[in-house]
Amino acid sequence: MKTSDLRQRFLQYFERQGHRRVASSAVIGPADDPTVMWTNSGMIQFKDVFLGKENRDYSRATTSQKCLRAGGKHNDLDQVGFTARHHTFFEMLGNFSFGDYFKADAIRFAWEFLTGPVEKGCLNLDASRLWVTVFEGAEGVPADTEAEEMWKAAGVRPDRIMRFGKKDNFWQMGDTGPCGPCSELHFDRGEQVPGDATPNGDGDRVMEIWNLVFMQYERDAKGLLTPLPKPSIDTGMGLERTASILQGVDTNYEIDLFAPIFEAIWKAAKVNPEDRRDHANRTASQVVADHIRAATFMCFDGVVPSNEGRGYVLRKIIRRALRFGRKLGIEGLFFADLAPAVFQAMGDQYPELLGELGRIQKSLHREEQQFSQTLSTGLKLLEGSDIASGTLAGSDIFRLYDTYGFPVDLVEDWCRERGITADLAGFQQELNAQRTRARAAMKAHDLRLAGDLAILADLPPTRFTGYDHLEGQAHVVALFDAGHRRVKHLTGEGFVLLDRTPFYALSGGQVGDTGQLRFEGGHAEVLDCTAPAQKRHLHKVVVTGSLLENMTVNALVHPIRRRRVRAHHTATHLLHAALREVLGTHVKQAGSVVDAARLRFDFTHFAPLEPAQIAEIERLASRQALRSIDTQVREMDIEEALSSGAMALFGEKYGDVVRVVQVPGFSTELCGGTHVPNTGEIGVVKIISEGAVAAGVRRIEAVAGEMALELLQADEAMIQGLARQANAGREALPDLLAARDHRIAQLERDLKEAKLKAAGGGGSAEQVEQVKGVTLVTALIEGLEGNALREFMDQVRTRHSSAVIVLASKTAEDKVAALVSVSPDLVYDAGVLFKTMLPALNGRGGGKKDLAQGGGANPGGLPEALAALRAAL
Repeated sequence: MKTSDLRQRFLQYFERQGHRRVASSAVIGPADDPTVMWTNSGMIQFKDVFLGKENRDYSRATTSQKCLRAGGKHNDLDQVGFTARHHTFFEMLGNFSFGDYFKADAIRFAWEFLTGPVEKGCLNLDASRLWVTVFEGAEGVPADTEAEEMWKAAGVRPDRIMRFGKKDNFWQMGDTGPCGPCSELHFDRGEQVPGDATPNGDGDRVMEIWNLVFMQYERDAKGLLTPLPKPSIDTGMGLERTASILQGVDTNYEIDLFAPIFEAIWKAAKVNPEDRRDHANRTASQVVADHIRAATFMCFDGVVPSNEGRGYVLRKIIRRALRFGRKLGIEGLFFADLAPAVFQAMGDQYPELLGELGRIQKSLHREEQQFSQTLSTGLKLLEGSDIASGTLAGSDIFRLYDTYGFPVDLVEDWCRERGITADLAGFQQELNAQRTRARAAMKAHDLRLAGDLAILADLPPTRFTGYDHLEGQAHVVALFDAGHRRVKHLTGEGFVLLDRTPFYALSGGQVGDTGQLRFEGGHAEVLDCTAPAQKRHLHKVVVTGSLLENMTVNALVHPIRRRRVRAHHTATHLLHAALREVLGTHVKQAGSVVDAARLRFDFTHFAPLEPAQIAEIERLASRQALRSIDTQVREMDIEEALSSGAMALFGEKYGDVVRVVQVPGFSTELCGGTHVPNTGEIGVVKIISEGAVAAGVRRIEAVAGEMALELLQADEAMIQGLARQANAGREALPDLLAARDHRIAQLERDLKEAKLKAAGGGGSAEQVEQVKGVTLVTALIEGLEGNALREFMDQVRTRHSSAVIVLASKTAEDKVAALVSVSPDLVYDAGVLFKTMLPALNGRGGGKKDLAQGGGANPGGLPEALAALRAAL
């Protein structure tokens, strides 16, 4: 059975059991959940449903979810390629119940799908080769005898059921929250596969293929478990693992899904068919095959290689693949060329990959090119490291690994070739310390529900009325003081939760609204509005008077600020469409900030924008604004919206019903923000800056509406002021400035020549002495730096063919610039000599054997610096 057939068979089976087929979410974790970097299981997109924070119009779902495990709790990166079944990227088939069916049905569905006849849409696996595991009980939680009896009732032989502890058969979402026992299904691949003949043993013989989680408890902060009122089901079946069973192969890498990728790898590596089973070649090929799948889908979902966060994980995956590519003997760039093979293998399920292959390949190609520079840099640093003791320090290895992305295995190879010990234990210490810092930073970042705000999830959701109204009556649901403690009445700073509100809460890049709450006996200034728990709008306020729970208030949004914000938000949609028209459809939004003063828009692109491109983007966006046409906003089913061509932003979380914002004939996007009813409100869109924010990501800042008018008026006033200052018409300013620039450049050249002439003086500025038989020439001069100082060094060298020469000059910024030169006939190293001067100069610098240069912040330390150099000689 082909992998694509297995995927469809699973989804269709559960559709027949009343489940809603839900599309896979992105491999990057939800944008509103900083605790999840990657989608590592099928339940991630339903997390808020399981937690009771979100409601859907269905209670059963089934998915084939793209998953990534390359960091955090689920990190299989180091095992990938070396085992039969581990991957960084894989697909997880799942069926879910949100308070609907529970253990009996979940068990019945699983056993029937695995062992039922093919003609009924099942897999017809040999039941005698299947094992079932259940929870044996631990830490006050009883054994799951209920599930054990249900498995027997479904048709499982008692001798094929085994009990295991908390590590294998108890699941929890976090330290607190939903949890419960689970049952795993394992398949015995046969005696020909090395390993134990029972579940959870060594080797690959018995392989877990499906995990059924029975969420039936809630764990509180004290560790106590209470039964959930609506127990739920979360299951996950490995698509690749199950396909390997159905196709009768020993590893996941031998299934049909990988065949086109391996062909592309072996073609690049020129590996002969007879050498493809070689263990080293096979392992390296498996690493590359897995990593190109992961990298392709990470790039597709908007990740770009970088030194932090998701980008850092992608960078590690790419560079690990390149390292193993070299082990296959591949020379030059190859990784980006493998991406089309991923589409060939998976395009039937993910046809959207085709339109993004160009962008994906550019991103991968760029990283490949940079890595070749990283290799050179890393090797130079290794050559210059302190290895006098015969050991390369763990801190040096970590710096190479963390700062430069230099692979540790390359460091080990380098040390081995030179008979040097690599302090890997010290490296691990540094790595663990970094991970501890990262975990602390993550905890510090997730303060959205600090203090009593955790109760927000249990309070009724806020009804947002702000799309149609900027004011309205509401009731106070809850109050919190500035320290996030819940209070019954509030005076001064604090937070207010209302049952309904016209205030937009910060999300999707749009800032929260400001305004006022008016009530009997006082009022409150609303400084911001956020949603720390989904659909709970929390107003940050300063209260004059006393605001009480259940009090009626009149909520008023600041109308001018809202008008400016919504003009900028609709302008981002126009800019997005204009960027795609001018630069290409590879452009995708990578982030935005929309406020009253300006908009910031990040997008995927690989080169700076030319002035002509910026002008054309402005023209296209402004032309749409000046059409003065009504925008159209509709609520639609997510699948209908996407099939109609609406653009969705990767990393954003969408429900089943979405809001589609359209500028007819130009732009259609999914968006929950506020927008102008008519594009005429935007007036004109003016880009004020453009630049890079990360590899493959550019940023533009722009203004629209009233703020664009203010900018144009300010620019006009500045131009008029410059014209008056120059006593010339505005049209003459460009030529006038060009002439002045030319004159300034000529004067700078003349000044430089005069300084060189004065400094040279036939050698009068030079002091010559003998140190241990070596000629030392020193010259302390004023006002020379950069190229001028190097030119002066060339003059001095012509007068002293065998010497150590030191030039130092006090610069205009009251700093010191210095050069050290060593003639070719001497054994001294200019870089080493220069470093002896740096402490006294409070400086930095270095160089090669013949010439070193740098500077410092302490010109007064020059005598001490020269004394140190003499002592070194």
